[in-house]
Formats: sequence, structure tokens, C-alpha cells
Amino acid sequence: MNETAKTKFNNIKKITDEHLDKYIEIKYPQKIYEAMRYSLLAGGKRLRPVMAIETALLFGAKQEEILPCACAIEMLHCQSLIHDDLPCMDNDDFRRGKPSNHKVFGEAVATLAGDALLSYAPKIIIDKTPKSVKSDIILRVLNEFFIAAGVDGIISGQIVDIESEKKKISKETLEYLYEYKTAKLFKLAMRSGAIIAGVKEDILQKLTLFAEYFGYAFQIYDDILDVTSTIEQLGKTPGKDEKNEKSTYVSMFGLQEAKQQTLFLCNKAYDILKQEQIKSEILKGIVSDIIMGIDKCY
Repeated sequence: MNETAKTKFNNIKKITDEHLDKYIEIKYPQKIYEAMRYSLLAGGKRLRPVMAIETALLFGAKQEEILPCACAIEMLHCQSLIHDDLPCMDNDDFRRGKPSNHKVFGEAVATLAGDALLSYAPKIIIDKTPKSVKSDIILRVLNEFFIAAGVDGIISGQIVDIESEKKKISKETLEYLYEYKTAKLFKLAMRSGAIIAGVKEDILQKLTLFAEYFGYAFQIYDDILDVTSTIEQLGKTPGKDEKNEKSTYVSMFGLQEAKQQTLFLCNKAYDILKQEQIKSEILKGIVSDIIMGIDKCY
């Protein structure tokens, strides 16, 4: 990512962090709010809210119109991480370089913190989106949110992930996993920004496809990092996929093929930006960051 893109990205990230902090204040019962804030404000790249905001701005929406939705998407993402780390799921002690939520607050509170973020997020969209955004648009965005958050989204991804442990799965099942566990939230981000900006359906579909290619590339890259990175670099326990006997693109096709597939998907995402003349340094930059990261993986 070039310096111009980095500056823009970091500015949006900073505003997102400020609003996440503001949206969830500690009140009684304090423990649940502390647990929610612990994971939500623990850092992270904020890729999904940045993508939502950047997409909305590209097509003429105002920042204040998309910010509540962008923050809600990050809350949903955070919820999925809290639950993913639980002993009954992936059982990881670290997230974003810090002890996982359940290691700090216990499994019961961590579970409830995830539930609280999941239910709090759409309330933010309803309560905080300015009246300049029409109610039918808000309803459409909420529908997108619930699809991604529910059984037609990341929940099915998580179920298939659990069922696939210690099994030999097909490439089609692996692709389903990547689609539902990872790409769905990137699609939600891009689609929400585009819908709030009022883009035409053909452009919306192209942006959705960009998010799909990027989501797949992002997940394969994550698989690669799992076998090539340290805990300091990754922010979570490396080698978990192999330990849990999970099928990944790396385990099924090897490291070199995984790298080639990641680059292929990144180029497909680039092509959409070029074909549709979408001039976004940020969207180009997040793709180029994966490409540059691949070059450093051995």
C-alpha cells in the first residue's frame, strides 16, 4: 500500500476506532460491557469497516451515513472472533496479540459478550444512521447484515469448519468454508457501502465479486501465515490448523500452489477495479498488501 493509501486508510481506521469506543460505554452490569470493549478495542486492521466506508465514499455517500453500519460490521466480526476462540470451537488462547476473551473473562462471559455484540450491532445501524439515509435503504442494509451474521452466512461457515476437522474434504467444501466463514463479511462491507451510496445493481454485483475474490485470497493468505509466521507476527497461535487437523488450501494443495492461487485471486480482484474504473488507492492497496505479503512467506 502506497503512502497516500496508508494515510487514507489510517484516517478512516482512526475515526472507526473513535466511534466504536463511543458507541459502547461501560454501565451496569459492568462486566459484560468490559468484555465487549476488551475484544472490540483490542486493535485489529479494521479492514471491513474501512472497505465499507471507502466504498460508500467512492460512490457519493457521506462518511457519517456509513459509519454506524461500518462499526456494526466490525462488531459482528469481533463477535465471530470471540466465539471462534472458545474452547468448544477453535480453542485459541490468543487474539490480536492478547489473551482471548474467554481467557480474561471466562467462557460464560465471553459467550455472552459475543451474543451482546451480535445484538448490539444492528441497533447501532438503526439508532445512529442519520435521517438523510432513507428507511428502505436502512432496511436493506439490515437484511444484508442478518444474512451475513446468520445461518445463511458465517454460522454455516463455522458449522462446516467444525464438521470438517480431522476429515478429508473436497475442494468444493473448502470453497464453501472460505465463502461463508470469510468472504461473507467482506461482501457485507462492500455491499453495505454501495447500497447506502445508492449504486446501480450492475455495479453492486461487480463490487460483490471483488469482495469475493478478495475474501478468498485473504483466507488462503491466512492459511499460509498459519504455517509461516510466529505468534508475534500473527497475533494468534500459529500452527493451529495442522494441530486441529483442519483442511486448508495449504494442506490440500501445498504452500506453493496456495501462493499461486492467492496471487491469481488478487489479480482477479484488481481486474474488476480496472474494468469498472474504480479509482481507489485503498482498495488497490489492500490487495497489493496481500501480494507483497506472499512474497515474504517462505
